[in-house]
Formats: sequence, structure tokens, C-alpha cells
Amino acid sequence: MLLPPDDGPTGTVPRLDFPVVTSTEPATRATLPAAVLWDMDGTLIDSEPYWIAEEHALVESFGGTWTDAHAHALVGNPLEVSAQYIIDHSPVEADVVQVVDTLMYGVMDRVRDQVPWRPGALELLTALHDAGVPNALVTMSWRPLTDLVVSLVPTGVFDVVVTGDAVGHGKPHPEPYLTAARLLGVEAANCVAIEDSPAGVASAVAAGVPTIAVPHVVPVPRMAGAVQLPSLRGVGPEDLLLAVSAARRPAR
Repeated sequence: MLLPPDDGPTGTVPRLDFPVVTSTEPATRATLPAAVLWDMDGTLIDSEPYWIAEEHALVESFGGTWTDAHAHALVGNPLEVSAQYIIDHSPVEADVVQVVDTLMYGVMDRVRDQVPWRPGALELLTALHDAGVPNALVTMSWRPLTDLVVSLVPTGVFDVVVTGDAVGHGKPHPEPYLTAARLLGVEAANCVAIEDSPAGVASAVAAGVPTIAVPHVVPVPRMAGAVQLPSLRGVGPEDLLLAVSAARRPAR
């Protein structure tokens, strides 16, 4: 079942003071980014609660207790890093791949049952595709889950998919975003990244991509090279360069 966008909170969302910028001018290629590079978990789909629920279930199956603080420490991390953290902070007796597989396939079952799109994300994604703007999915999730999510959006919407099991260094390293820009054949500085986590924003900014942060489950520290929006609801393709204009300005 596909859910309509829902603004219902799944965590503490900080109040943001950066306004949603809406252009009144018709979009042209000059007013559009060369490409948009999307994070998945927490940005395109509201899957972080699914990951957290699977973490609780896994740790509790070994007689341990999982806390929100532990869960929030994993948001946006490469899956193998999160798996090792779970092994180090709980009685779970398994190797990294086993932990990742247990969590990922549990999340996949939940996504098949209910896809919680983040507000405005699917609408913006399809509008960008219709406007001829290339989209890349840049996620730390591994290929099986990513393939499932890609199968749920209109065919051909994503021109490039970069997954956590296909890069040597995960977020917050810049490699995932640099890889996406290279595969698209565009300059990173001419793209826009959309992220929800501190690690993801740091990765995109380090790659030189002007970034829109839409914090959700965990707060995102403000940093040079990124701006923050409270939601993607109502944001169109022609609004993205306006939104990141502050991130493009050189520091004084």
C-alpha cells in the first residue's frame, strides 16, 4: 500500500528558520540544477523508524536492551558501521554481514507492506524527471533494499543509483556523492543534494555539492555549504537553486 505524504512526526524535528522559497518564474534549464542527488532513508522515504524497530527486535532477541540514543547514533551511517556499533554495544552474537542482512530484510518486509514517502519528496522527484533534470539516488542502504524502493517509483526516474555496498567509503566521506556526479557526467558544484542526516549532509558538502538538509529523526548541525528546509512539501524544481543560493555564496 502506498501512503500519501504525511507530516506526522516520527522523532523530534527541530524548528527551522529557513523559509521555503517558491519561484514565480517558469523553470528553464538555466534555473534548474544539473542534477539532483537524493538520499533515501529519511529523505525520500520515512524508513528510519523501520530501521530502529528492527534494531530493537534484533538486540532484544539476544536479551539486550536498545535505546533511542543508540538508534539515533546510527542514522545516516554506512550499514556496516551501524552493524559493528550494534555488535559492540549489545549482546548480539553475529558478524557484520549477518546483522546488516537481518536489519535490511526486516526493513524490506515493512516497506513492502507500507511505503511512507516523506512529504513532498515523491512529487519533487517526479517533477524533476518531467523537467529533464537527472536524478541520482545516493544511499548507504545496500542494493536489495534500494532496488525495492526504486521499483516503487516511476520507471526511469533515477538515472544513477549509488549504494552503500558499492563504494569504498560511506558517508560522511565524499565518495558516494562524487561517484554519483561522475556517473552522471556533471560537476558536483552544479548539482543539488537533498539529505536528512548529519553524516549525509557532511558527505555531500565535502563533495562540493550545494545541499538542502531536511532534518527529521535527528537534528542536523548547520554547516557551510548547506541550507535547511523544514519540508519538501510545495518545493518545485525551479525552487532548488534559489534555496541553495546561500550555500553557494563564498564565506567571508
